[in-house]
Amino acid sequence: MSGFTAALCLLGVAVLAVAGVYGAARAFRVPHGPLPAQPFGSGLEPAEHAVSRFHVRWYTVTMLFLAFDMEMVFMYPWTLVISAMGPSAVIEMFVFLAVLLAGVVYAWREGALRWA
Repeated sequence: MSGFTAALCLLGVAVLAVAGVYGAARAFRVPHGPLPAQPFGSGLEPAEHAVSRFHVRWYTVTMLFLAFDMEMVFMYPWTLVISAMGPSAVIEMFVFLAVLLAGVVYAWREGALRWA
C-alpha cells in the first residue's frame, strides 16, 4: 500500500469515526424544549451580575496561586534532571524556593492570607 493510499484510508476511518459519534449522539439524545436564558448555578438564582468586580484582596491570593503554580511547573522538570546536573541543580532550586518564600512572607506580612 502506498503512502497516499494509506493516508486516504486513515482519512476515511477518521471521517467514519466522527460520523459515528455524531450519529450516536443524535440517537441517544433526550428531546426537550429550549432552555431558559439563565446561567446554570446549581439551581440557584444568580446573586450578582456575571461581570461584577472582585474585591482587591483576591489579587494577592491570585498572585500567590500563580507563584505556587509556577513552582510546580519548574519543579517537575527539575526532578527529572537533578541526577544529571548534580549539586548545582539543588542549589538553584533552593534559591528559587527562597524567592518564593520571600513572596509568601511579604504577602503574609501585608495580610493577604487573613480572611477576616
